[in-house]
Formats: sequence, structure tokens, C-alpha cells
Amino acid sequence: MTDDEIDALFERCSNTGMWGPDDELGTLNHITDDKRLRAARLVRHGRNVSIGRDLSTRSDRLNSNPLVHRMLFDADPPQSALDSIELATHGFAVTHMDAITHVFFEAKAYNGRRASDVLHPTGLRSGSVHAQRDGIVTRGVLLDVAAVRGVPYLEPGEAVTAQDLSDAEALSGTAVEPGDAVFVHVGLARREAEQGVEDPDVRAGVDASCLPWLHDKQIAVYSGDCVDQIPGPSSRLSLPLHQVGLVAMGLVLLDCPRIDELVSVCAELETNEFLLMVGPLRVPGGTGSPVNPVCLF
Repeated sequence: MTDDEIDALFERCSNTGMWGPDDELGTLNHITDDKRLRAARLVRHGRNVSIGRDLSTRSDRLNSNPLVHRMLFDADPPQSALDSIELATHGFAVTHMDAITHVFFEAKAYNGRRASDVLHPTGLRSGSVHAQRDGIVTRGVLLDVAAVRGVPYLEPGEAVTAQDLSDAEALSGTAVEPGDAVFVHVGLARREAEQGVEDPDVRAGVDASCLPWLHDKQIAVYSGDCVDQIPGPSSRLSLPLHQVGLVAMGLVLLDCPRIDELVSVCAELETNEFLLMVGPLRVPGGTGSPVNPVCLF
């Protein structure tokens, strides 16, 4: 992408000032009370599916800063079992919510703020994950890009385009609406079962053309088994979903879920829509939060 194209993309997808100068919710503003009520009515089978990843204490290529889990004892002999955990929120090994000021672009943060005004050693001064403390309840919609392409999985480095999202929406038979959480499926679990753990430096994911699509649809949450296509379109804009999505749009990202069971249940029940419930930890100033999202059918 050229510099002019990048600048135009930011302008095209900007939500700066949309919900006022002090907004910290970003695209979660698209979720209304009515939206939550209609999403709750989707629950008809009583099925629930967790899409969180198991947390691991073992280091590997995707988990370079693994969970530290310590058992604690209150007496000898102990009267109870206690423990302590230390967890790095971001990365490819932890299912987590991104705060909308988790990422900056050229010293800018969401809603026209300067990164230097937001970032502080004690935590984010605006747009932290604490703004999501009331939880996220909305309709989830599965967009199966692998299925619409007729392949079991996308190969490393392949791009998901806006046309792919439109084609997957048409295949699903479910129109994406304002306030939805979209889950893009590229078949990562299937590919890793055959080829081993994905290289974090060469990943299938959405390209820059998807940002206007997500913006125009007024998506509240982006998620799925892919995020940005890596490598990205330019050295200046290496992660469009994060840099444009978070900084320009305030797009809330549910990062690194495990959605293979979700895909299976959608196929079994012949539906691509479900109730999504996510409860981030109440961390004032936090850049994100580990979560265990639940999808209900």
C-alpha cells in the first residue's frame, strides 16, 4: 500500500468523535439493549461452547511468555489448596480481549488522542479494558471463509479479502447487522493438525480491504481463527486490523479464540448465529484481559 492509500484508509474507517470526545467503548457502542435482547432469543437448544484456549505453562514458538502457575499452602499440613497465576495477556497463546488503546499508530491512539497522553507506567489513561467491565453480550455470526473457498484451510500467508467476507456472509444465509460479533474461520486448527503449529511470522489473515467492510457493517467485535495477514501490506502498516481497526475505528478485538468446536456445532445445528457472552477482568488501565468466551445456541 502507498502512503496515500494508507492515509485514505484511516480517513475512510475513522470513528473519531463519533461517540463523543471521552468515548472509551469504541465499536461496542453499536451494541444496544435491543441488540442484546434479540441475541438472547437465539438460545433455543441449550448448548454452550467455550472458545477459550487452555492456558499453558510450557514455552513454545507461540507461547514465548507462558503462564506462571504456583501452588500455595496456608499451613503444614495444609487446610486448603491455593494458587497464584501470572499471565501475559497478549500474543497467540492466550484468548483475550484487546483494549482499544492497546495499539498505537504513528503516535496516535483511538479517538484522536496522542499515544503519549494515553500511555502511562501505571496503565492506560483512556480506552483501557476496564471500559469493557460490564461484559459483552451480543449476536455472534460465523463467516466460514474456508468453506466458501471450498478448501479445508487457508495456507500460511494467504489473505482474507472483503469479497471473501461478503461471500461467506451469503453462504451463511445470515445477514451481518450492526452490533454483531463476527467470527472469521480459515481452518487454522485443521491446518495445524496436518502441518504443525503455525509460524507466527507467516500467517493467514484479513487484509486491509476488510476494514471498510467491517466499518460499514458497524461490527462491534472482530474475532476468529485469524487476525492480520502476516506479512502485512507495507512496513508502515504492518498490521491493518490492529492499527486501523483499533486506532481509527475503536474496533474491539477478541483475539486468539479456539473456534473449531464452534464451527462443528454451527454445522450440526445448521446455523451460523449464536449468543456470545464475554466477561473481561476488571483491570483499571489494563491493555487487555484474558477471557473464556462462551457461545450459546
